[in-house]
Amino acid sequence: MSKLLKTGTLSETVQSNAIPWIEGATRVFGVIAHPVDHVRAPMVFNPHFAANGLPHVMIPIDAPPTRLESIVAGLRAVPNFGGLAVTVPHKIALADLCDTLGTAAELTGAVNAVRFDNDGSMHGDNFDGAGFVAGCHGNGFDLAGRNILLIGAGGAARAIAAALCGSRINELNIANRNLEKAQDLVELLRQKTGFNRAKAVALSDCDGNDADIIVNSTSLGLKDDDPLPLLLNNLREDTVIADIIMVPAETKWLRAAKAAGLKVHYGRHMLDYQMELIGKFIGAL
Repeated sequence: MSKLLKTGTLSETVQSNAIPWIEGATRVFGVIAHPVDHVRAPMVFNPHFAANGLPHVMIPIDAPPTRLESIVAGLRAVPNFGGLAVTVPHKIALADLCDTLGTAAELTGAVNAVRFDNDGSMHGDNFDGAGFVAGCHGNGFDLAGRNILLIGAGGAARAIAAALCGSRINELNIANRNLEKAQDLVELLRQKTGFNRAKAVALSDCDGNDADIIVNSTSLGLKDDDPLPLLLNNLREDTVIADIIMVPAETKWLRAAKAAGLKVHYGRHMLDYQMELIGKFIGAL
C-alpha cells in the first residue's frame, strides 16, 4: 500500500513503496545528469505521481557530456517525453540546446528545467531564483516593500536578482568585490526585467545597516574556515540573514547571525521550493 505524507513542499514528501503505475498512456519525464547516483528528483516526483493518480513517471538519464547532444536529439523525437530536470554538469550545455529561454536562464546562461513540446521544441528556464523567493514567502519572510542586499554577482546571484526584481521589493543593492561585475548585473536587470531600483556597491564599502534582508549568493561558507560574507556588527536587530548554501545546512555566517539574535533563512529552502516550480514548468504537475 502506498503512503504519502506531505509536510509543506513537494521535496518534503515522504513515501513508502509508492511508485507510479506504468501504462501505454504514461508520460515520461527525466532528470539528466552525469553521473546520476546522487539525483533526488525521481524519489520526489514518483511518489507524488502515484499518490495523485497522475499518468507520469520520472526516470534518471545518465548522459555523458560527449553524448549529450545525441541523447537530447533522441528525447526530442519521443512523442510522450515531457521534459527534464537538469543538474550537473549539463546546466549550461542544455541552455545552448534549447529553442527558447526564460529570463532567468538568459541572465544566468544556465537551465535547471527543460520542457519538451509536442513538436520536439525545447524551452528552458532556471528556477534557483524563483525557488529562493518562494522559500522566503513559505517561511514567513515577506519581500514586498523590502530593501534587499545581495552579496555576489555570479550565476546564482543573477537568478536570485531576476526573481527579486519581480517580487515587489523596494530596492536591490548588489555588493561584490568586483564592482564592475555588480554594475554589469544591474544594467542587465534593467534591460531584461525593467527594474530600475537596483544599485551596485563595492563590498568593501557595504555594512548592510539599511537592509531588511541580506542574501549571501557566494560560495563563502562552504568551508568552515571561510571568512564571513559580511560582518554582522552594524545590522539592525530585525535584519534577516539568508544563505543559499545547502551543505553545510548551517553555515558559519548563519550560526553567527543566530548568536547575534538575528532571524536566519537556510539554503535548503531554495531547493525545496523550486521542485514544485520545475514540475509545473515541465508539465509534470
